[in-house]
Amino acid sequence: MFAAIHGAPGDAEKLLRLAQEFSPRVEQTAADTVALDAEGLERIHGLPQQIAAAIARRAADCGLKAGVAIAANLDAAVYAARGFAGVNVIPYGDETKYLGSLPLTLLDTTPEMLETLDRWGIRRFRDLAALPELGLAERLGPEGLRLHKLASGAGGRPLAPVEEPLHFAEDVELEYPVELLDPLLFVLSRMLSSLRASLAARGLAAIELRLRLKLERGGEHARTLRFPVPMLDTKAFLKLLQLDLSAHPPPAPVVRVWLAAEHAKPRAAQTGLFIPIAPEPEKLELTLARLRALVGEGNVGSPELLDTHRPGAFQMLPRPLASSPGRPLARSLPLRAIRPTRTARVQMASGQPVHVQAEGVRGHVVASAGPWRTSGDWWTSDPWARDEWDVALSDGALYRIYSEQGRWFVEGSYD
Repeated sequence: MFAAIHGAPGDAEKLLRLAQEFSPRVEQTAADTVALDAEGLERIHGLPQQIAAAIARRAADCGLKAGVAIAANLDAAVYAARGFAGVNVIPYGDETKYLGSLPLTLLDTTPEMLETLDRWGIRRFRDLAALPELGLAERLGPEGLRLHKLASGAGGRPLAPVEEPLHFAEDVELEYPVELLDPLLFVLSRMLSSLRASLAARGLAAIELRLRLKLERGGEHARTLRFPVPMLDTKAFLKLLQLDLSAHPPPAPVVRVWLAAEHAKPRAAQTGLFIPIAPEPEKLELTLARLRALVGEGNVGSPELLDTHRPGAFQMLPRPLASSPGRPLARSLPLRAIRPTRTARVQMASGQPVHVQAEGVRGHVVASAGPWRTSGDWWTSDPWARDEWDVALSDGALYRIYSEQGRWFVEGSYD
């Protein structure tokens, strides 16, 4: 059983809110018409006539001049509400009879189709419903059959409910200004538990938390935590907020707290039998947050090479990059970089290094390759130029050394 409400085009928002007072499943069929699933309303309001009367009374209370219709199928209720004034209840099986006097201009079709039917002398629902389906299909195709069903009150399409935007937020006004972090975390813990329950009830998780603190002296203190994957762990949320607020405390006592979550579908991960188990994203995010608190925001993350030929130039991304399949790496000796590079003393003979000495590095050169001369950024105020060598020392180790502006450095060792 479906109910439809027809009003003025400018009252679309009011009509939608009116329908949502009676049912959570509401469809905005047009700018001036809404439909709702009336199944189960008889247990509250009684017979269909009483349901329609209750909707009409509520519309009058809201200052709406609306027509209300109830029918067994959705389209019959919609066209009855749009075509008849007042309250109308169409008994099951009598849809063709009740809709017969309505003009075809109510049907949702093209002007060309209406013009064709008008030339045939078909101007009412009953005229179209009386035509044979086979002849309509031959002359008008599938659209003709669809209009025939609508005119006969035999439409059977399901309701397409309006999906309201989801908002997950909590707002708490404190009884007294809070200066310390621990009392504030106690309030945040309760708010996070409520947010988690709301998200879990809809099968969602949080991909971002937005915190706003209203300060006693005016102004606000806002923080945003973005997670690498959707999460639903209250303890992890609280610890991340604690670490963030410890690093960025509010400058004044807090009198009001807003906390909102941006929702996302929870992750679904399935690892292979021969793939090492990665750490849980929640625990990894907590570990990274603790490291950022110790060494600074820009010193934790995933390294990314810069678009330059300068050796060793990179930047830190805020979080590790998601792994993606790619071509297997070529088999080669990995270079373990030494940060910072170590100053070295290198003895040369016939243009070749013969002895290297640095902190933790000492030995005669038994084999060498180089030099590889590179330079760049000559058009800037910070140009560079260097000669690189790979050397094997008498102690069995392999090193990368280079010379820059007459000074020698050990850049790394090969595994």
